[in-house]
Order: sequence, then C-alpha cells, then structure tokens
Amino acid sequence: MTSSADAQQRTGIFAGDDPFAIARSWLAEADASEPNDPNAIALATVDADGLPNVRMVLLKEIEDAAFVFYTNYNSAKGQEIAQSGKAAFVMHWKSLRRQVRVRGVVTREDGPQADAYYASRSLQSRLGAWASDQSKPLTSRGSLMAEVAKLGLKHGTNPPRPPFWGGFRIVPLEIEFWADGAFRLHDRFRFQRRGTGDPWQIARLNP
Repeated sequence: MTSSADAQQRTGIFAGDDPFAIARSWLAEADASEPNDPNAIALATVDADGLPNVRMVLLKEIEDAAFVFYTNYNSAKGQEIAQSGKAAFVMHWKSLRRQVRVRGVVTREDGPQADAYYASRSLQSRLGAWASDQSKPLTSRGSLMAEVAKLGLKHGTNPPRPPFWGGFRIVPLEIEFWADGAFRLHDRFRFQRRGTGDPWQIARLNP
C-alpha cells in the first residue's frame, strides 16, 4: 500500500487509505462552497479512431468502489464508452482550489438503481430522455418540444425508463487528489492499482 512516512504526510484533507471516502468528503465540502453544480465532471472518452472527446456531465453517486453518472447509451459518449470500456474524468472546484482526477474501466448500471434514479427526476426531464436522440442533428428546438409533448400524451405522468437510457459505473484504476499550494507547489497524491481487485499503491507526486 504505502509507507508509514507517506501515510504521515497524508494528513488533513488527504488523510485515510480509502480514496472513495476522501472523494465523498471533498464533494461534501464543495456542496457548501461551490455556487453551481459541485458534482459536475469533465468526462473524457475516445472514439473509434482514438480521437479524444470531453464534455461536462453530472456525477450522481460516489459508491464504495465506483463513480456513477447517467446518460443516453446511444449518445456519442455512450457509444465511445461501449467501444472502449474505459473513461476518465476530472472534478474541479475553484472555491476549494482542489481537483480529483479518475481513470478506469466502465460498466453499465441499467437495473433497479437506474430505474430509481430515473424515477427521481422531474417529469419533463424523464420525457426529455425519451424525446432526445442525443448527439444527433436536430432540425429545431420546436421539433424537440413537440416530441416531448407527444411522448407526454403517450406515457402520461409516470413514463418508464427508456431502454436506451441508464447509468455508467466508472471503476477506477487511478485516482489523483490535487490541492492548490503556494507558489504553484501543489500537493498531489495518486492512488493506483493494476486491476480493479488489487490493492492501492499510493504515491506523492511532484506538482
């Protein structure tokens, strides 16, 4: 895992050997200080040609062993994740001057947990998930709103979760915690492992 000397260095906001607990703690702090969407992440994927793609999405849960977000499986990010099985993201908070970087393997969450999250969304958001052919060309906003209205008549006030919409669970192979330091001498700690069942190796990195 890590040397005792390194463990002594990881005090305060970096203390502990569970990176998911640290990430949850940092996000909880950001909830109180970040003015908008403290759970926003910049999600990176690559297409079939290896060309990177990045976009902002909302992280919905930090589990004991994974990070979960939801999207349309037919979207560009959904198709790229399906092709590679991998993704990365960074979560940055200007108010805290901290960031968390994650890289790992991805699986779908399309069972009861996805159903429960979908049901928790507003009705318009649930109908929007049905109506939007995400990432595809759109003739006009009016045509999209007309599709939402049509689907509202079809599904009523309790639409089921679309079969093409659900969650992705990122199981990390690497998590880095970064905190701003004076004169750009930042603190960086990396949790890294070869496989998802292996123990973490923890190292302090140069800023």
